[in-house]
Amino acid sequence: MHFTETATLLDGTDERAERRRTGVFETREKGGVKALDVTTTGSEHGRERAIGFNHDIGGTSYRSGGLVGKWLPKGKTWWKNSHQLHLGHTELLGNDEQLINPTELPTLAALLKDGQVSGDAVTGAITFKELEKVSPWLDHSTHSSWEDNTKLSYTLTLTPAGLVSRVQSTYTATDGPGELAGRTLHVDTHYTQWGGKVSIKVPDPSKTTTELCAQKICKLRLPS
Repeated sequence: MHFTETATLLDGTDERAERRRTGVFETREKGGVKALDVTTTGSEHGRERAIGFNHDIGGTSYRSGGLVGKWLPKGKTWWKNSHQLHLGHTELLGNDEQLINPTELPTLAALLKDGQVSGDAVTGAITFKELEKVSPWLDHSTHSSWEDNTKLSYTLTLTPAGLVSRVQSTYTATDGPGELAGRTLHVDTHYTQWGGKVSIKVPDPSKTTTELCAQKICKLRLPS
């Protein structure tokens, strides 16, 4: 599955696009994300690409560019992090990522059940606590530690075949990191090529390292 995404941060009358993402999800047969390859632009640290894999136990991620790119040893373009209980997709994509993952069948069932249908659109609202019960994507995000009663409003757009072609979600963060606290985030994600063959590969091992450098000191690790 391919997707494009725009995250817009709202603060009163001020509106500005925070980040844009393009990428692919490799999905499991029973739903959910098996692997991802996503490029993010618009952040203060510049363009960043992330590749990640969900294992039966744990996750492995690779990051290139952005803040991590500034800390890589000479001759290396990818940082590998395999010390994860699960794939830390929020660290890869950002706190303003899309929290609704339409590849998860239980998530879709919950949103369709409680939403209002009008033409090809389904609209509704669900709390973080309610969504976390059915969604591993939200459960494995950093947002799972935020205020449980935060309400996430959503609109799903469906194709004639019943597939999700667009997800729009909006919530106001009463908790969370400084750039989001007290502000409203709107995330608009478009999906194409459902069922298309996707094969995500690990980066070139010769260009990959598990070490980071700062002030000429290497062997540093970012928190997982």
